[in-house]
Formats: sequence, structure tokens, C-alpha cells
Amino acid sequence: MTVSPPPAAQGSVTNHSLQVVAAHERVFAWHNHAALWFSLGVGLLVLQMGALIAPALGFTGALWVIAGGSLLGAALLAWVAHIGATHGLASAGLMHAVMGRRFAQLPVLLNIVQLLGWGAFELVVMREATVAIVSRLGWIGAGTSAALWATLAWGALLTLLMTLPMVRLVRQLIARVALPLVVLALLWISWQLLGQAHTQGWAALTATPGNGSMSRLSALDLVIAMPVSWLPLVADYARHGRSAKGAFWGTWAGFALANAWCYGLGVLIATLMPGTEMMAAVLLVQGGLLALALVLLDEVDNAYGDTYSAAMSAHSLLPRRSVRHWAVVVALACTVLAIVLQMHSLEPFLILLSSVFTPLFGVIVGSLAGRRDVAGLLSRAPAVNGGAVAIWLLGIGGYHALAQWAPHWGSALPAFALTLGLSALLRVVHQPAAARSMA
Repeated sequence: MTVSPPPAAQGSVTNHSLQVVAAHERVFAWHNHAALWFSLGVGLLVLQMGALIAPALGFTGALWVIAGGSLLGAALLAWVAHIGATHGLASAGLMHAVMGRRFAQLPVLLNIVQLLGWGAFELVVMREATVAIVSRLGWIGAGTSAALWATLAWGALLTLLMTLPMVRLVRQLIARVALPLVVLALLWISWQLLGQAHTQGWAALTATPGNGSMSRLSALDLVIAMPVSWLPLVADYARHGRSAKGAFWGTWAGFALANAWCYGLGVLIATLMPGTEMMAAVLLVQGGLLALALVLLDEVDNAYGDTYSAAMSAHSLLPRRSVRHWAVVVALACTVLAIVLQMHSLEPFLILLSSVFTPLFGVIVGSLAGRRDVAGLLSRAPAVNGGAVAIWLLGIGGYHALAQWAPHWGSALPAFALTLGLSALLRVVHQPAAARSMA
């Protein structure tokens, strides 16, 4: 039997997205993972998501769900980080190893599409925050032209950052500059909001009832949605970790803290200032202008994360162009999309695509967790892994069935658990067969 070469070595072009990262290139310590994922976990969109939960569950109920959902969702993210760091493979490599070298091109392509959308969405959030700041300062031109120029300016900065080495950017710019600034901003906003809460009275605040428009499990699903949305990206960074243990704990701690903090602030804002638009609410607190500006700068990290991973995925499909080349192309495409598309119509499509990746990574974790030979599995991958594909499709169907007929149960966790369990079972069934064939 002839064994085909690993995808990373086929032809004369090196496919870095499907290649194992060499040991000397694995330089991220646990605190680098923690800094990266805390920074990626902070965002204005997360504050807005937190504000959606408060009216449904009330103040205390919302905080309990946020704490549990953040810990659980970040654990799923950290689990995939552990696998990526263990084997030095990017997300595209994990997809190829599990789904088959031909079929994996479909989820990789879908990942590129969703990351283009999320990258554009981040630029829109940054544009709206910039316009809000400019309007608050009373500068001339805080209108349509200001929105256009703000989009172009942030798009240009994103494109420039994509020309820099990712590892250096994470270890130096994010860990040493962006992280301290955004922590100071969150601390200041928290201090101001807690002061308002103390003035209004904690007893009245904690007694705020929910209206019951959302069940606890549905709210838990909403909290988990943020860490789950990063599942297709985490291995692209974790593969550079010095140890799988450091990647796991750094990713888990960094993202869980950021997710819980920002969702919690959203709940506090919605309870203290009901009906107030999120950016306007941040601007209303003392020193809110500076705090919003610092959080806005941190949004660049989110756009960078989307763009870099989209470039990794594109390189895995067309490796003749370098990752850096694809990164610049993706950054420019995100800028154009942010200008021409209506983000309110794009958001449901992005959520639909996210529902595809929750069951997919259940399949990946169930198939690869604890394995030692994933690089070898990648080199031996068939064109299509029929069992994994069937479980993935079943998970997608289960996700949308629950969303349609049992929304109070949530969708993300059940779909992930279903595909995780079935994939682990399929793996157990196949292992004895493989052992018999080698005997």
C-alpha cells in the first residue's frame, strides 16, 4: 500500500497551517496565553450581551448564570487549546485529521467566511465607538463621513498589524501594552458603576426581579456563546505554547475572567441604566470617555485574532500564498465589508455559522483528546471520514432542532455533548478493529 505524504509536505510548497510547529518555535508561556485570551475576551459586544440577560433573570440570577457559563465555556476553549498545544497543529490541521483531507476543506472554508464576517463586525463596533467619542468631544464631522473615515482608519491599522509576526505581537504588544490598559479601563468602569450601585442601594439592586423572558439554560447558552465562538481559532495560537498544561490553564483563566467581568458589567449597566444604549452608558460614567477609548483600542486585538485565523485557514487551502499575504488580503476584505454591508442583517448569518462549529469541535475533541499520534493521523487521513462527518451533521441538526422546539434547554452545550460522546464512542469502537488489523 502506498502512503501519501503529509499535506504539509505535498509538492514543493510548505503548508504551514497543516504543519506541526517545531519545538524551538513554541515560545508561549501560560501567562502569554492568559494575556492573549483575556484581551480577546474583552469587548463592547460582550457588554451588550450581558445587558440582554439582566432583564430576563434579574440581577442576582444573571450573575450566577454568568459565573457558571464563563467557567464552563472557557473550559471548552481551553480543552481545544490543550489539544492544539499538545500536537502543535492549527485548527485547519485538526479539521483535516478528523474530517478527512478533502472534506475538511468545507469547514475550513466556512471558517474563513465566518471570520471575514466577524472581522468586519469588529470594525463596525470600533467605528461606532469612535463616532460616539468624536460626537462626545463635539468635533466637526461626527456623521456619515466620520463613520467612513473611522472604518478606513481602523482597517488601515489592522492591515498594518497583519504585516507583523504574530508571536512577537502577542508577547510584546498585547501582553505588555494592551493588557494593562484594558485592565485599568475595566477597573475604572467597575469602580464607577459599583459606586452608583452603592448609592442606589444594594438591597434594591439584588432584589431586582427578572421578567422570565429567557430561561436559565437559554441564558447559559448565551454566556457560553462567546467562548464557543472562538473555538475555531484557539489552536492557531495554542500550537505555539511551550506546554499543553500552560495552554490549558492560561486560556481558561484568561478568558473566563474576561468573559465573566464584561458580562457582569453589562448586567450592572442594564440594571442601573435600563434602556440606555451600551456605548452611551459607558460615556455617562465619570471618566467614561477615556475608559471607552481604552476598551476601543483593545477591540483591535479581536479583529486581529479573526483576521490571523482566517489567513491561516486560507493558507491551508491555497498554500502558495504565505500566511502574511493572506492576512493582508483578509484585513482589506474585512474593511470593505464593514463599509458596504449592513451588520444587523449579517449578525443572524454569523450566529448560524457559529452553530456549525459547536458540534464540529465536539467531534474534534471526542476524536483527538488524549491521543498521541495526531500528526500521524493527519498524514494518514482519508479523503472523507464518513463517521465523523455523519456525527457532525447530526450535531448540527440537533442544535437547530433544540433551538426551534426546545429553546429553553439551550443548544450549544447539548450539541457539543452529543457530538463529543458519539465521537468518543466511535473512537472506542474503531480502536479494537485497528488493533486487529495490525496483528
